[in-house]
Amino acid sequence: MKHIDSAPSTPGKFKEKSPYNRLRIHSSLAKLTFWSFIFLGLIFVFFFRSPSSSSPVPSDLSRRSLRTSSYGGPNFEKRVRASSKIRSSNGISVLVTGAAGFVGTHVSAALKRRGDGVLGLDNFNDYYDPTLKRARQALLERTGVYIVEGDINDIALLKKLFEIVPFTHVMHLAAQAGVRYAMENPSSYVHSNIAGLVSLLEVCKSANPQPSIVWASSSSVYGLNTKVPFSERDRTDNPASLYAATKKAGEEIAHTYNHIYGLSLTGLRFFTVYGPWGRPDMAYFFFSRDILKGKSIPIFEAANHGTVARDFTYIDDIVKGCLGALDTAEKSTGTGGKKKGPAQLRVYNLGNTSPVPVSDLVSILERLLKVKAKRMVMKLPRNGDVQFTHANISLAQRELGYKPTTDLQTGLKKFVRWYLSYYGNGKKSSQ
Repeated sequence: MKHIDSAPSTPGKFKEKSPYNRLRIHSSLAKLTFWSFIFLGLIFVFFFRSPSSSSPVPSDLSRRSLRTSSYGGPNFEKRVRASSKIRSSNGISVLVTGAAGFVGTHVSAALKRRGDGVLGLDNFNDYYDPTLKRARQALLERTGVYIVEGDINDIALLKKLFEIVPFTHVMHLAAQAGVRYAMENPSSYVHSNIAGLVSLLEVCKSANPQPSIVWASSSSVYGLNTKVPFSERDRTDNPASLYAATKKAGEEIAHTYNHIYGLSLTGLRFFTVYGPWGRPDMAYFFFSRDILKGKSIPIFEAANHGTVARDFTYIDDIVKGCLGALDTAEKSTGTGGKKKGPAQLRVYNLGNTSPVPVSDLVSILERLLKVKAKRMVMKLPRNGDVQFTHANISLAQRELGYKPTTDLQTGLKKFVRWYLSYYGNGKKSSQ
């Protein structure tokens, strides 16, 4: 089967937690109530501050893209319908948000290859080089996937898309990513990860039929937990970063819309995804760039020279998990914004379940790039990074048929091949 790789490399039901004792219940309820008021307050503030449809377009459109530049008309609708057309007998029609992103590109291409209808939505912001996003867009267009340029907070646009196509599923991958950037621009996380999710769910709840929704949570919700491997049953109320807090808030918001409106929702906690067409802000990516340029790279270590390790998960394995979640998603049970019966609510870890020290990652890159890295050992900063991640994937294996097959050596070899092809031995900037 032809992969996105030819251009260069490709691309359970939620289990109830054990009851706590009465004291812990009261404590948890108090915590949940407090955080709920905080996040609802933030959502109100950002919605209140968002410009109305008659307001001028904000000057930082490239960053936040609150309003779509243009849409509508016969040609626009024709392109939307053509991209969303199902071409297999048992196919589904999927709206993929964040389609020009790393995971979004690979998932969109995989869905299209198997005959599903796929429509992308992306605001092409400049959190990292938009040129890379445009290159992914061009790649998808060659496969027949059209990406609408717009923001998930543009409710008028979302409603228009659902009027044109009765999507059976939504793959919600649009988000403000990155742990460290939250210290520079915290509002972007609330705007995308909380307000954006609410905007999407508001439209989905009123759609007829309601779509089934699979969305990207994050392994960062496990925060400061020390028990490993991380399990879906573990508590997730100790976030180490604002990014983690917004993803945790997203899981609570998903529970609310499932409970009140009958939306079928599946959250996927991704563990350090890497591979071709990846994100330049990820360590494996900028390590490769800086090694080739002869620059020093930071190798973090925890207290007492503790090892920092990540459960690196190759993009093709993540894609299989995403498709498995879409294929096992039950229909939503509401209509016209009213719940008719209990709906499916699930959360899964998607990892490789084999944590690797970051120093070993660098050693592999040195061999593949044939360049010695200039290592600069530093203490792990208090900027939201955690010492380790390690996924327990037994639930996803059992209910989604999820089985990662790519080790770090193999995955990085594919990434480096793509990187050198795309950037040309580091001569072309990857910023």
